[in-house]
Amino acid sequence: MDVATEVADEVDVLVVGAGPTGLMLGTELALGGVRVQILERRTAAQRDSRALTLHPRSIELMDQRGLVERFLARGRAVPEWHFAGLATRLDFSALDTRHGYTLFLAQARTEQLLTERARELAVPVRRGYEVVGLRQDADGDGAGPTGLGLARRDGEPGGHAAAGGVEVDVRGPGGGLRTVRARYVVGCDGGRSTVRRAAGIAFPGTDETLTGVLGDFAVVDPAALDRARAAGVLVAPLEADGPAGGPAEGRAGGLTRLVLIDPRRMRTPSAEPLTPEEFRSSLVDLCGTDCGVAQPRWLSRFGNATRLAARYRAGRVLLAGDAAHIHFPAAGQGLNTGLQDAMNLGWKLAAEINGWAPPGLLDSYHAERHPVGQAVTENTEVQTLLMELTLLPPYQRPAAALRTLLTELLGIEEVNRRLAGRISGLDTAYPPTAADADPLAGRRMPDIALTAAGSAAVRVHELLPPGRFVLLDLAGDEQLRQTVTPGWGPRVTALTVTRHDHRADLDGVREILIRPDGHIAWATRAPSLPDRRIERHRALTDWAGTPAQG
Repeated sequence: MDVATEVADEVDVLVVGAGPTGLMLGTELALGGVRVQILERRTAAQRDSRALTLHPRSIELMDQRGLVERFLARGRAVPEWHFAGLATRLDFSALDTRHGYTLFLAQARTEQLLTERARELAVPVRRGYEVVGLRQDADGDGAGPTGLGLARRDGEPGGHAAAGGVEVDVRGPGGGLRTVRARYVVGCDGGRSTVRRAAGIAFPGTDETLTGVLGDFAVVDPAALDRARAAGVLVAPLEADGPAGGPAEGRAGGLTRLVLIDPRRMRTPSAEPLTPEEFRSSLVDLCGTDCGVAQPRWLSRFGNATRLAARYRAGRVLLAGDAAHIHFPAAGQGLNTGLQDAMNLGWKLAAEINGWAPPGLLDSYHAERHPVGQAVTENTEVQTLLMELTLLPPYQRPAAALRTLLTELLGIEEVNRRLAGRISGLDTAYPPTAADADPLAGRRMPDIALTAAGSAAVRVHELLPPGRFVLLDLAGDEQLRQTVTPGWGPRVTALTVTRHDHRADLDGVREILIRPDGHIAWATRAPSLPDRRIERHRALTDWAGTPAQG
């Protein structure tokens, strides 16, 4: 039965894809007061989990929205991580964050928690609806209507998009077609994104040349797992639709994931089905034992195809997550990069919809996130090469020497911290928009504890759940609220700080404007109060738009 009546015909933003990226984006848009609807091709929530981790920056994002305790209660903190499986681990605990760890949490659980959040914010998630084409009005990108060709019968949706919007052709559970109109559409629909292809956005990169396999097993032999690890097999305990808490490997009710690259089968196309017999054979070849694996719940083959969208925006169509970037799952960065895309885009798109976005704000999504996507695709290619070379006989000896050298280099504290910052997402800093910007501009705002006038002690992240800008006055302007609230009150929370944690990088800083995504928009060290007020007005206008007329 087609339940198409559940789908709204007109929304501000249509998000295509209800994975972690789409769900995160939907909730961010809802915080901004936007009418948003999420469509998902799958009829049921994802049961299996390709991704297993939330890295430190993603955990910070959850903290900034008041969600972190939900995630911590369901996951398991791991203070160390890896780069290309090198023996010296990345020390996340040494990083400048309250969340110096990776949270071991299956993707299915992450989606469940984000779906609950969407429900709390009244974000409709409609399953069983597949996008088959779209058209955007010529004002979108100046290129005229675009879309996928689609044969239609008389009376079915078609034609050109209404001015200033996008028309999306949707096939419902019963096979019928309908049209949804939106002011903007965001493709969060994975590496084979229909939205990306319909918008005509190029997806350059490299095709698959290597594949690995993973298997989630209800039964394993725990005594054999050390041999598997020694042979380079990734071993990870999972929960199985039951209580969280990280079941022991091989324990009844839990699953154990094994991930490996078999040199004899690493050129097998990822589209070729993976059988339990092949998985056992690969384990025997690598470890001398099949590790007692039995009762597989999920088997999958995955490849190293690496692609990055040429642009993250084409008029009124935008991309996020795997629709914008795909790569080998080295160091578990894909899901995390998608969540951070969503956090960057959500408030900017809401500002555009609500009419107060300053010029160029929405375009800054591509300018800020495309370089991040490029950096992730590049470092995953490096990691994949480091793993692949050790499997190729002509290169095994020099590859082993190279890995030994890199392992030693990771033992140098600064080298380890630098690479850990990249993989964790904590070193992401966006380019400043002004030539005279303070060095803090574009960086993450540290989660310092502070006391504001007339309030109890609070952390910076505890100020961010509403999804508004936060202006911190560290120098004590008694006229702060009078100069900010009348024009920017609904968009900016202004606080006079009476005490805060000391940090060397904040020495001399008088005021800081924090973006809704936790990055610093503007900071000033000007000692003169009149000068600061002039700077502040300019910064608020540049970031939070023209002040409302009282």
